Amino acid sequence: MPGNAFGQAFRFTTWGESHGPAIGCVVDGVPPRIALAESDIQPWLDRRAPGQSRFTTQRREPDQVRILSGVFEGETTGAPISLVIENVDQRPKDYGDIVDKFRPGHADYTYWTKYGLRDHRGGGRASARETAMRVAAGAIARKILDHLLDEPVVIRGALIQIGTMAIDRERWDWGEVERNDFFSPDPEIVEAWSAFLDQTRKNGSSAGAVIEVAAEGVPPGLGEPAYDKIDADLAKAIMSINAVKGVEIGAGFGAAVLSGEDNADEMRMEDGRVAFLTNRAGGVLGGISTGQDLVIRFAVKPTSSILTPRKTVTKGGENTEISTKGRHDPCVGIRAVPVGEAMTAVVLADHLLRHRAQCGL
Repeated sequence: MPGNAFGQAFRFTTWGESHGPAIGCVVDGVPPRIALAESDIQPWLDRRAPGQSRFTTQRREPDQVRILSGVFEGETTGAPISLVIENVDQRPKDYGDIVDKFRPGHADYTYWTKYGLRDHRGGGRASARETAMRVAAGAIARKILDHLLDEPVVIRGALIQIGTMAIDRERWDWGEVERNDFFSPDPEIVEAWSAFLDQTRKNGSSAGAVIEVAAEGVPPGLGEPAYDKIDADLAKAIMSINAVKGVEIGAGFGAAVLSGEDNADEMRMEDGRVAFLTNRAGGVLGGISTGQDLVIRFAVKPTSSILTPRKTVTKGGENTEISTKGRHDPCVGIRAVPVGEAMTAVVLADHLLRHRAQCGL
């Protein structure tokens, strides 16, 4: 099964299954002599961990990370960094009823068609459990950015819509993101989202969401002008996250209704530097960063594992119905926020190392 690695100069490969003994990753391309400890990674994992509120899966996984290689006396050595997280709350028996049934919206049918078998225990490699290792790799990517750049790059994500209910952008406050269960920058929508998801869970259903990630302090010049555009790599990185069905950069699909005058980000000189008056481009022109904030939004579909019976078929070709039991997020978009941040950090670290190799810093 190829396709388990991401990146070029900064590259990570994940392994493990949702209900196997452990998950892990190998991170390569990290420069030597960067201070790194498990305590640098754990806080980011804690933000993604399950079971932190009634709005996420009640699976109890501490997601305690261990560094197995690539760090000596508190510093990276330049060798591959191997990370592992033990799975301590597996319940493969929860999936005993679906061994021969394909869950609608899941990768069951496509995995079985491609490989002739599938790991039915929570989806195996197709499970969002794998994203914990993306967050761990993203934590190391952040360390690289801090180590190589004089000015900090701040990568922050927020949940901006659940179902049809979107935040009021006039009330946007980054400080609120860490003070509620939804990573919402709008405190006034939290109560409505809570009531909606409580009812959604009670109904045995699920809801989709939209997440926005902004990276501030990105230096200009990162990215390549043709096939390795930084926005193209960001789009691939985000689209590779489980359940993501759409990505946009800057104005995104909204650019289609703008005039040429409104869409163009005008420029002026301020204090001897180029300043943009707007940021419709989302911090990227011609595949290369402008120095403005990189702004990415992505849509996450409703969790496919629901209690409501759905029509499906068996491996034997029989028509049947299925109701997926177990512990599942009523809105998987909530925990996708730190994953989106991590994949953004990975792309930035990768392009920074590639730019350093070609052009210097």
